[in-house]
Amino acid sequence: MASLHKLPNCKNWMVAFRLPDGRRTMRSTGTPDRRQAQAIALKYEDAARLAAKDRFSETRTRQVIADIYALKAAEKLPSDSLADYLDAWLLRKGLEVAESSFSAYKKTADELREHFGARAQKPMDSFTVRDAAAFQDRLAKRVSAATCNKFLKIARVVWNSAWRSGIVQDNPFARIKALKTEKGKRRVFTLPELKRLLAVCDDDWRGLVLAGLYTGQRISDISTLAWSQIDLEQNELQFCTRKTGRDVHIPIAAPLRAYLMTRAGRDDPAAPVFPSAVGEGSNTLARRFGDIMAAAGLVPKRTHQAMKNGRSARRETDVLSFHCLRHTATSLLKNSGVSAVVAREVIGHDSEAVSRQYTHIDTSTLRTAVDKMPDVAT
Repeated sequence: MASLHKLPNCKNWMVAFRLPDGRRTMRSTGTPDRRQAQAIALKYEDAARLAAKDRFSETRTRQVIADIYALKAAEKLPSDSLADYLDAWLLRKGLEVAESSFSAYKKTADELREHFGARAQKPMDSFTVRDAAAFQDRLAKRVSAATCNKFLKIARVVWNSAWRSGIVQDNPFARIKALKTEKGKRRVFTLPELKRLLAVCDDDWRGLVLAGLYTGQRISDISTLAWSQIDLEQNELQFCTRKTGRDVHIPIAAPLRAYLMTRAGRDDPAAPVFPSAVGEGSNTLARRFGDIMAAAGLVPKRTHQAMKNGRSARRETDVLSFHCLRHTATSLLKNSGVSAVVAREVIGHDSEAVSRQYTHIDTSTLRTAVDKMPDVAT
């Protein structure tokens, strides 16, 4: 029978009970309240009795711990199931990260829930390296290696967060090696291809392509530009990149300036430069750009039916995409005799350390570099 004791200089009650092997032991109840301590003592005794009869399963173990926690804290033990933890983690991330990052986090959470199904209600520390490997194998059959690695990286972040919170003792996703990705598959646009591309663009997309080419920036940043970020008097474009948080000041090339001068809404600083792109996600814009490239005859029109694949088929990295305009801009600058250092500064650096290294490059040097780029709009 469990009994309560008070030790000298100890304000909390101690409980004495027998372990499954018959040995007598004492544990602190963590409370000075005798009634609460008595309830905890009974839980310890019940746990020892069940263990002695080999009936102390993992589920029962967790239930006893949760019951003791509830008695001491007057509240339920926070759930450590994968499903509940993902909900709480996404709630926090929604307040901490940019919309584009949150979208990737949510998609990874959805993939985890879909893959594990009913097991998502299991505690997070019940998942093993084998489970992580199975998740990777399933993704690898449907998406590119780079995308698979991105999902795995975010899953690793989820478990690492749970580890820091004391919910898990190990991170199974940290033991999974990234898949080998294909390097150099994307290519740059040629000048004739750029002209064909512009010929089939509507007005907004013509501007998006010119902006992508002459600034080298990502579609997520260009599509959200407002007129307040464009200074036609100073001939400069200014904004903070969504991916890296880098403040950029890019001289506006003559072909892009000529296009901007034809646009309506310049007198309203809050107005979007490209209204049809407002509210569209990067993936949607990428698909629309793919349709434009297909219309220009640069890529085949891609449909799941045409490729005789289902929607779950593995997706290959596109040889041409909007991101290739970024590479094309770098190539055009270098081919115009601009140094690699200046070209990188115009396009922007993903590495903050590299950015700091070249912050001494003045605006006039960047403007001279941009002015050397060929005019593809005529």
